[in-house]
Amino acid sequence: MSENKENFIGFSLLADQLQRKTVKKGFEFTLMVVGESGLGKSTLVNSLFLTDLYSNRKLPPVSERLTKTTDIEKTKLEIEENGVKLRLTIVDTPGFGDGLEGADAWQACLKYVNDQLGLYFQSENSVNRKNMTDSRVHCCLYFLSPYGHGLRPLDIEFLKRLQYKVNLVPVIAKADSLTKTELAAKKKRIMAEIAEHGIELYQFPDTDSDEDEDFKAENERLKSGIPFAVVGANTTLQVGNKTVRGRQYPWGIVDIEDTNHSDFMHLKRFLIQTHMQDLKDVTHDVHYENFRIACLQELKAAGIEQPADITKSTERLDETYEDPEKILLLQQKDEEIRRMQEMLNSMQQKISKS
Repeated sequence: MSENKENFIGFSLLADQLQRKTVKKGFEFTLMVVGESGLGKSTLVNSLFLTDLYSNRKLPPVSERLTKTTDIEKTKLEIEENGVKLRLTIVDTPGFGDGLEGADAWQACLKYVNDQLGLYFQSENSVNRKNMTDSRVHCCLYFLSPYGHGLRPLDIEFLKRLQYKVNLVPVIAKADSLTKTELAAKKKRIMAEIAEHGIELYQFPDTDSDEDEDFKAENERLKSGIPFAVVGANTTLQVGNKTVRGRQYPWGIVDIEDTNHSDFMHLKRFLIQTHMQDLKDVTHDVHYENFRIACLQELKAAGIEQPADITKSTERLDETYEDPEKILLLQQKDEEIRRMQEMLNSMQQKISKS
């Protein structure tokens, strides 16, 4: 006789507890979009998250853009779907590659990524870690121009500089300007140049033999689709009895959600449905861990030894305030943390300049 699920008690229900706790807390995700003006970055982001993040933006005239440096713009958005909350941060980079001297356009992006890793490191080593926020960049969509034959020197330099700092995912913008044959050739050329220059893109996770077959097939399909060839559109069009989001041309309509027209749905599925958590895990376990080790080595070289567990050693219990020796110890630890943070700030400046 099978036991009623409501009366079942077992450790397999731990997954339900974790799900309830995670849903209640919500999710945080930071997406950086990088590419020169005119490639449709804003339109694509609005298409992905069905919003209008840039309604108040005003583009500067061409005369100003020739001398403009790369800016960093953050937009925060809270999305809720079926009771699940996502706190999304979009980091845009207006001015990237627009100036006549665009060779160093990557510097502002690298500094921002390093700064966020540094802030997380400081928060992790502070006395109070209860309300830590994760502002690290979990994914960077790098927009490639559909024109030309392959990667430009700026593209190669950017990808090389940030490859070990953030999950890089290249996308070919305005893919509807290319035929299927041209698009296939361009994808092949881009991936060949990426391999030639030894550039590390986001590594899709390996699937286990006991994984769901549909997930394994989807993972392989998305992996083979890099770089994603995308088309963005915020307008809806009527095609027969069907309403689609797309672009109207004299020769017909491009439906951005039709995988025969664009990789838009593959990108959306990758970011939201299948790989968002893995992007966060790789950020923490690989990119942040490398950064943290480098910081600890710098601190050790400077003669500042980090305690095995700073938070535990500086935990302020009620009885602590009754013991003068413990108060002195806390003050010493606080001073040590302050020195560590000063060293970290100095190191971040060196990293950004290198």
